[in-house]
Amino acid sequence: MIKSGENQIMILFPSDSAKAEFDKVSREFFNHFKTKVHNFSIEILYKRDMENLKIEVMTKRKIFEKFAEKNPLLKDLDDLMKFDLT
Repeated sequence: MIKSGENQIMILFPSDSAKAEFDKVSREFFNHFKTKVHNFSIEILYKRDMENLKIEVMTKRKIFEKFAEKNPLLKDLDDLMKFDLT
């Protein structure tokens, strides 16, 4: 959220799904916000922000390491069997 003018707030969102989730709670949030600041003429602007979108590629090695964090025996099994997860 960025204050872009005296009565404007710009909402930056990384994806359409994030905007859809925000839309579910935005009406209640902004009604409460406008009441708190006693300013009912605030405009809300939406802008897609691709710069802050982080896409992580999940390789087989990363998936295995995530499971190994939960179950340390998998790490021992990997050391013993020398899995090729490339």
